Amino acid sequence: MLRAFRFLLVLLVLAGLALLSAIVTMHFAIHGAEVTVPSFKGLTVAQATSKAASLGLNLSVENHFFSADVPAGHISGQSPAPGTVVRRQWHVQLTESLGPQRIAVPNLLGLDLRVASIELRGASLDLGSMARLPWAYAPEGSIIGQNPAPGAAGVARPSVNLLLAAPADQTTLAYIMPNLVGQQFTAAAQDITKAGLTLAPEKTASGAIPSVPTPGSSQPMQPVVSSGTISSQSPAPGARVDASTPIQLTVAQ
Repeated sequence: MLRAFRFLLVLLVLAGLALLSAIVTMHFAIHGAEVTVPSFKGLTVAQATSKAASLGLNLSVENHFFSADVPAGHISGQSPAPGTVVRRQWHVQLTESLGPQRIAVPNLLGLDLRVASIELRGASLDLGSMARLPWAYAPEGSIIGQNPAPGAAGVARPSVNLLLAAPADQTTLAYIMPNLVGQQFTAAAQDITKAGLTLAPEKTASGAIPSVPTPGSSQPMQPVVSSGTISSQSPAPGARVDASTPIQLTVAQ
């Protein structure tokens, strides 16, 4: 009985040692495959590549920025940040410095895209993102905006984003016809034409003083219409009008 107990005790000790050995092995297997990302800032690309290889890391240059404090050809930024714990063979993205900005951003406003691209290449700049905006005051495809602005200093990215003119929106604008009765014809006519609406030739009518309703009558008192003011209109107030709707005004004389 005692011998069997000792044998069982030996088996339990051996099993515990095996479990402990497995845990230690797994710990080193996991943590031995990890590495802390170092700082690559200030190194050349060749130096950063050599340092990354010694740690089992992969890297590539993904961006190029102007920098006033990091010389051209040296690393100015990275991702992941220094101190981050990653697995071996992790990919680190680097930003290479172009040195201080020495080339002025050219003025591309009014140019078409092909000419603007040539101007950018001549200034060692890249074409950034592009957007289009309906614009009736410039030829389609011409540049109506840019970022950074012409001549900008302290630029970070060596690229220029462009805004191009697109065909103007041809959607017809609609308005609700206001009440113009009693307004001066000259001012009302200017407002109508500025809104892009069509003003028909005006009519004229006598500006006689309206009759006074008899006492007790439910008929409202009509306003006195002065000469040169609008006495009636078509379409009536509240109607929907657009550029194709002729607006007829009657002017009191």
